[in-house]
Amino acid sequence: MVASESEADKMPTVGTPVRGSQTGRPIMVLLDLLGRRWALRVLWELRDGRAVTFRELQTLCGGVSASVLNDRLRELREAGVLATEPTGYHLSTDGLDLVTALAPLQVWVQRWADH
Repeated sequence: MVASESEADKMPTVGTPVRGSQTGRPIMVLLDLLGRRWALRVLWELRDGRAVTFRELQTLCGGVSASVLNDRLRELREAGVLATEPTGYHLSTDGLDLVTALAPLQVWVQRWADH
């Protein structure tokens, strides 16, 4: 018998329920995707735009299992945030835009941490 795929294991899709939202609003879908284990770390390690191989990325992430990294890479590719080329994985144009959009959070979090 095959276990059914849990909500947390499904690829978040706009318009379908995700963790924290029954409506599947785009912002909630993005937060679900980014809230998955290692997703933000993958984005962080690829933020400079260069392509890295699976093994390089696994080493940069320090401790992520191959199966979890494969899952995150698949989800981020399906979401259009990552792209692949013969030299490895890199952020797509949308991925680079996402990293840029997240940058102001660093300013906020630093102010928050200083309180």
